[in-house]
Amino acid sequence: MSDENKRYRRPRGPGGGRPGMPVEKAKDFKKTIKQLIVYCKNYMPIIIISLFLAGIGTVLQIIGPDRLRDMTDEILKGFMSSIDMDAITRIGFILVIFYGGSAILTFAQHYIMATITARISKKMRGDISGKINKMPLKYFDGTSFGDVISRVTNDVDTIGTTMNQSIGTLVSAVTMLIGALIMMFLNSWILALTAIGSSIFGFVFMMIIMGKSQKHFSVQQEGLGEINGHIEEVYSGHDIVKVYNGGKEAKRVFEEINGKLYDSAWKSQFLSGLMFPMMGFIGNFGYVAVCVVGAVLAMNGTITFGVIVAFMIYVRLFTQPLSQFAQAAQNLQRTAAAGERVFEFLGEEEMPDESHKVKELSDIKGNVEFRNVHFGYSADKTIINDFSAEVNAGQKIAIVGPTGAGKTTMVNLLMRFYELGGGEILIDGVPMSEVRRENVHEQFCMVLQDTWLFEGTIKDNIIYCKQGVSDEDVVAACKAVGLHHFIRTLPQGYDTVLNDKASLSAGQKQLVTIARAMIQNAPLLILDEATSSVDTRTERIVQSAMDKLTAGRTSFVIAHRLSTIRNADLILVMRDGDIVEKGSHNELLESGGFYAELYNSQFESAS
Repeated sequence: MSDENKRYRRPRGPGGGRPGMPVEKAKDFKKTIKQLIVYCKNYMPIIIISLFLAGIGTVLQIIGPDRLRDMTDEILKGFMSSIDMDAITRIGFILVIFYGGSAILTFAQHYIMATITARISKKMRGDISGKINKMPLKYFDGTSFGDVISRVTNDVDTIGTTMNQSIGTLVSAVTMLIGALIMMFLNSWILALTAIGSSIFGFVFMMIIMGKSQKHFSVQQEGLGEINGHIEEVYSGHDIVKVYNGGKEAKRVFEEINGKLYDSAWKSQFLSGLMFPMMGFIGNFGYVAVCVVGAVLAMNGTITFGVIVAFMIYVRLFTQPLSQFAQAAQNLQRTAAAGERVFEFLGEEEMPDESHKVKELSDIKGNVEFRNVHFGYSADKTIINDFSAEVNAGQKIAIVGPTGAGKTTMVNLLMRFYELGGGEILIDGVPMSEVRRENVHEQFCMVLQDTWLFEGTIKDNIIYCKQGVSDEDVVAACKAVGLHHFIRTLPQGYDTVLNDKASLSAGQKQLVTIARAMIQNAPLLILDEATSSVDTRTERIVQSAMDKLTAGRTSFVIAHRLSTIRNADLILVMRDGDIVEKGSHNELLESGGFYAELYNSQFESAS
């Protein structure tokens, strides 16, 4: 792909992927979590309230077994005489209040967190969308679209899911662990030490697993972005892949990326999955230890049978947080990897803020001047060398030259898609660098070589962001480009929805974009190979419409078919980033220079 086409897509290999790229080292877990906390600072008060409710609900669960101990002891006393049903009922009522209150508080905590995390995810996606609009196009020259999409979808979903499910679980687990520990020591310090001793191995094992699996979660999230980028680019260019028999190469690249993704996903899931069976074993071992030691203490009269019953529940409450820690740790590791990618994107360099610029282009005549323009897509390679030209209002300017001469690059600079490396471009004597980019874009309508249509009606595609357009205006534009008759043959006419089921040829799609440019009615017009996708007969119709469209409007036409720009007021002939000739069609032919060579070569190749 030539430099002049960098606006459309970044160059990639035959399969569209990036095999063999070095994977970054494991991300900084603490740094990413801190960034996430700072990002959510506006929601922190309500999050803290939610976590407080989770903690109180957990405390109510912890107190429950202590009441069950009293109930058990009352029942055992009744075996000797009679059961005190009033005491049993009173304890049972207290348990209902405790467990019912715990359920209500837990529900409230989940409701709050579900609401907050949905808002945070919405805000994060909105920030990414806003960030995309502020980033220079050079970023997308080196980043696959699929990778950007993966950050908006996979990574944000991962963060939202973890915040919704894991943070509350983590708080409950910590509260449960500490609370159960306290209650166990209050009931029997011997049984408490027994439970701790049987569970301490689980803590050590969990910390080792967390340290080992974090790097694999990071690689997994990167692999998801890479494979999304590969799939998006291969399927968007599916026809080209088929024509050039690139299926095997695309599959090879896919298998290579997918293999690395499988390896990282397997390792991360396997290591984190080891926690759950280990925690189950530790919990069951704790039951056995408490029963054996408790039986000995009960036989000696040190504790009552109710204490053993309570401890059976406390052991479960003590070991359960270990499993919850394992799950929360796994999710937090995945979130750290996803969050690092999101914050990395949000931290990318933006285009300079131009809100302070007060100059505006309004009611312009259309005079354009290129004054000693220098530019290169990279600092070490200059594409445009000292480009200078003056264009008068209402003129039709054709820019011609061989592939890679810098034609489309000049249009990119004219639209301020890229910043100049030197020199200046002026519109009606006002340097473009002194006005906001949005104001520059308002002065142009464009028809590109690559058509772009969105899912919507034909009318919506033609109007596209233009306010106050009547149906008559849309019909007039379509008649001008020769599209009206075709649209009338469609079942819903102008209300036909353009999607995968709507069959439009490449030429018809181009005509829709040309009609869109006519509707915009901006004072400056850019046509970048606008007729390259239409047949000869349609080209005549479009060319006639273009003559009407360019009347009284400063127009810049990029064309390889030189026969289409013979009526241009001024033709700029570019070669290696410089203007080597300029003049009218007849003047350039008479001079017998580079333009005449290009023009004659087209007819020679045609013959």
